[in-house]
Amino acid sequence: MLDADLPLLAPTGAGHPASSDWDEVNEFCRRVYMPYRVRTSGRLIRPNATLQRAEVARIKVTRFAYGVPVQLDRFDPEAGNILVLTTLNGALRHKETESRSAETGVGDSFVVDCSRTDYWLEADPDHLQLNLTIPHDVIAETAHRWFGFVPDDRLWTRRTGFGGAGSRWHALLGYLTQTIRTGGALGAEAPLARHLEEMLCIDLLHNWAERAGVALQDGARAAAPHYVRKAELLMDSLAQEAPTIGEVARQVGVSARTLSEGFQRFRGISPRDFLRDRRLDGLNAALLAAAPEETVTSIASAWGYANFGAMAGRYRARFGELPSATLARATGRK
Repeated sequence: MLDADLPLLAPTGAGHPASSDWDEVNEFCRRVYMPYRVRTSGRLIRPNATLQRAEVARIKVTRFAYGVPVQLDRFDPEAGNILVLTTLNGALRHKETESRSAETGVGDSFVVDCSRTDYWLEADPDHLQLNLTIPHDVIAETAHRWFGFVPDDRLWTRRTGFGGAGSRWHALLGYLTQTIRTGGALGAEAPLARHLEEMLCIDLLHNWAERAGVALQDGARAAAPHYVRKAELLMDSLAQEAPTIGEVARQVGVSARTLSEGFQRFRGISPRDFLRDRRLDGLNAALLAAAPEETVTSIASAWGYANFGAMAGRYRARFGELPSATLARATGRK
């Protein structure tokens, strides 16, 4: 049974690990998922809820049940969250398309981007779930970093089941919960937490894209106009020189506005953000290949950085550590 493989999560920051108070349950759900509407089959039904929560970098992990049959809808898109719901006990019925629902049994997972599409679900009285709440921006950032583009709404609007007992995703969830149980450092800056976040996001993207018919490799990248692809190659090659977006646009033969609109539509980011990330990637590679006498200041200066404080903040946001930590690791310095 999947439930046996997924140990109880510590109720970190969650208040009580169980509750029969609707106000407490609804507040828990608002904080860890998003605002939405909850309905039951009777006005006087009280919940027998399981409320367990842990955080792994920027992902909220919950072991959750209402303890009564419920119908949920009107999920708030402004929260910007993706939900991944894995059934541990009982069954859930999800909105899959406008005319079709899908049921998940024990071991099955279901993903929906509530920031991009509407959604409803129904849960039987025996339901118990392992849920992941992942900000849309975290998944989009991972897609761009690994595959060079941000998928369009063909992916984000697809509601779909995946996983199941014996799948790689199932094994990854087991590793996730085992790591939580052992009590390792899982805050946003902890290397293990960032590693787990990356693994979960990449495997989720592969499963999701396969069911949505979205190619994460060359197929989806080729859908962008030639000037976007040409600008990417140009900014890759000139990253250390930090060209302006106007200069890039002129070299690919379009206006800066057209270039920006093309990047937003087909990559989900601005060309400025693309160049910023390529420069940070180049700085990271230079730090990892540094000679013993080199310093963060000398390397960053060679890459055209003048505001070292701002650079260090962006670097840590992208790589989970400061440039000095990367350099120390590469050169063996203490």
